[in-house]
Amino acid sequence: MRLTLKSNLLLGISCLLGYTGLAQDYEAQVEALMAKMTLEEKIGQTVMYSGEWDQTGPYVGTDNMKYIREGHMGAMLNAFTVEGTRDLQKAAVEESRLGIPLLFGYDVIHGHRTIFPINLGLAASWDLKLIEDTSRIAAEEASAEGIHWTFAPMVDISRDPRWGRISEGPGEDVFLGSEIGKAYVKGFQGDDLSKFNTILACAKHFVAYGAAQAGRDYHTTNMSEGELRNVYLPPFKATIDAGVETFMSAFNELNGVPTSGNKFTLRDILQDEWGYNGFVVSDYTSINEMIPHGYAADGKDAARIGMNAGVDMDMMGSVYRLYLKELIEEGKVDQAIVEDACRRILLAKFKLGLFEDPYRYIDQDREDTTKYKPEFLAKAREAAASSSVLLQNKNSALPLSKNAKSVAFIGPLVKDHYDIIGNWAAKGDRKGKAVSVFEGISEYLKADQILYAKGCEILKDDESGFEEAIEISKQADAIVLVMGEGHHMSGEAASRTNIRIPGIQPKLIKKIREANPDKNITLVLMNGRPLNLSNEVDLVDAILEIWFPGTMGGAGTADVLFGAYNPSGKLTVTFPRNVGQVPIYYNMKNTGRPIPETNPKEDYKSNYIDAPNSPLFVFGHGLSYTSFEYSDFKLSSDKLTFNEALKASVTITNTGDMDGYEIAQLYVHDVVGSVTRPVKELKGFEKVFLKKGESKTVSFTISAEDLKFYNSEMIYGVEPGTFEIAIEPSSDFKFTNSFELVND
Repeated sequence: MRLTLKSNLLLGISCLLGYTGLAQDYEAQVEALMAKMTLEEKIGQTVMYSGEWDQTGPYVGTDNMKYIREGHMGAMLNAFTVEGTRDLQKAAVEESRLGIPLLFGYDVIHGHRTIFPINLGLAASWDLKLIEDTSRIAAEEASAEGIHWTFAPMVDISRDPRWGRISEGPGEDVFLGSEIGKAYVKGFQGDDLSKFNTILACAKHFVAYGAAQAGRDYHTTNMSEGELRNVYLPPFKATIDAGVETFMSAFNELNGVPTSGNKFTLRDILQDEWGYNGFVVSDYTSINEMIPHGYAADGKDAARIGMNAGVDMDMMGSVYRLYLKELIEEGKVDQAIVEDACRRILLAKFKLGLFEDPYRYIDQDREDTTKYKPEFLAKAREAAASSSVLLQNKNSALPLSKNAKSVAFIGPLVKDHYDIIGNWAAKGDRKGKAVSVFEGISEYLKADQILYAKGCEILKDDESGFEEAIEISKQADAIVLVMGEGHHMSGEAASRTNIRIPGIQPKLIKKIREANPDKNITLVLMNGRPLNLSNEVDLVDAILEIWFPGTMGGAGTADVLFGAYNPSGKLTVTFPRNVGQVPIYYNMKNTGRPIPETNPKEDYKSNYIDAPNSPLFVFGHGLSYTSFEYSDFKLSSDKLTFNEALKASVTITNTGDMDGYEIAQLYVHDVVGSVTRPVKELKGFEKVFLKKGESKTVSFTISAEDLKFYNSEMIYGVEPGTFEIAIEPSSDFKFTNSFELVND
């Protein structure tokens, strides 16, 4: 039953203040409300503090209830559950002068209670409908616990596996990252924000955070405006096109200006150029952090810079609450700018229906019945399987046979429940709900078929478990190693210079191979970033990348291991041979001295003397238990005009013995431009299901719009000339077809 508090009192307040709940009246209602507000109350809407349910940064203590009752706080993060938010909202609505409801935000990144694979893993599914479905489920569970707003999706393009937050994003590609960002926004926000099961999405981190120097979190970013516009800005623009309601400014500086004080990106591009009408929240204390950046003299100066630049809400920094009124009185901040920020924040609250019913998200019955629904868990299992990437499968080591006499499962993550749901796992239950790999494989094998040894810890330098692990490996028909990172080894503030499998795990792998020279060994990897597997590819037969697969991760992984699900995931980020190649990505630029195909060892070319230029595993790579053949590539014409479209198609045949999905990828290359262009660019993809022996034709449409880029004068357009084109299973190919873009 809904709270009885709202039935009389709140309806009376809504009628008194003229809140109709009609979308066409929102802007007028915002203006009417603002006419009643004092300057202090308007500033209060720009203030966000944290509840004490979770700590997601350096904690700054506040007197939350005092500020809420005074109308001097507009939002809270880390406050959730019906019980936890009821009294806070009651204080805002019934005890403050104007009864303006609070906005409750929380980091719902890849699930709330039901946890899905980490975002980099979900991206590897190349399944936009699946990504939308998982974020819709996350919104269902989060909104049932009083949450109005998530700080997701993260759409930072990242090409550096040292950066821990690569785990939270879509990978290295602009086109794919843009499509994934739109899917998340659609899932979180639904088609009508006034419904009680929707939450505001937040595109973050604006902007270029994923290009931090040396892959070190919070570090400096320097790049040309062309690089910014062609690579790092497009996914953010895509989220605006999808209707995203909020943005978050980043921690990094960009070309000498911290992004939480960067007028060029926040006002000139986001507001003026793109016409964005939502509001911008700072990342956690990122306005204050302009002081150690050396860009602001003190807190007051930081408040001046942040508000003038276009950050509408101060998360945990206190500087807006403390200094904005004084800055307005001194003429250093225009009151109209603060009012515009307040207006944007209030409009979001109206869109959520919080003025019509501030308690619409506070429903005990709904909270009790929404978490961990069977259909949510089923989707989580599907997502875990779909996100898995089969990197290597020599000797057809996978799938495993359910009829094997015995299979040895070895490693610190075989029975793990804690790390399997990954970093930023919201309120996922690491102990009671998470399904381990051991539990998953127990659905397929009987107890007497399973041999198990932990072998070692992820990080501890203790080899005392090696002997047991080696002994059971000798007894088994097949060996599965489940190893990788701990969940805390990727994510925010978790950058690494060594991207090998951590600890003494590699040593155990080597010893098990030495003890079993002729047996099939499978390595199942649980991690949040690309790893250097240059040694392991020679020591094991199969490598299955499962990332951190979430609540049902062990079950989904077992489905793949035993062939109930034919792996279909493909990498959205390049795996380097070693950290010395970083940054490495498929859509690089060429040099004036590329390595010649006819003589790859020629001197004085752009190469390394100790390793190939090529990565270990390329963008778009992923194997299947079946095989696919691409044939009969066709172009509808060898010429494309500015006002027409071109169709490219290819026939894909499942030539193997198992049904499965294939992800066809469309690439183009602008051969000559007024500025140099990448050697390959993804421009489309399609995930197609093929039964064994079946053939299907996959088609893509290309127009001049798809070929546009920012030139040296920052003009967005396309230039006539030759374009190479291909439809391939990964980015590892050479173009053999082309067309001409010509003037009409």
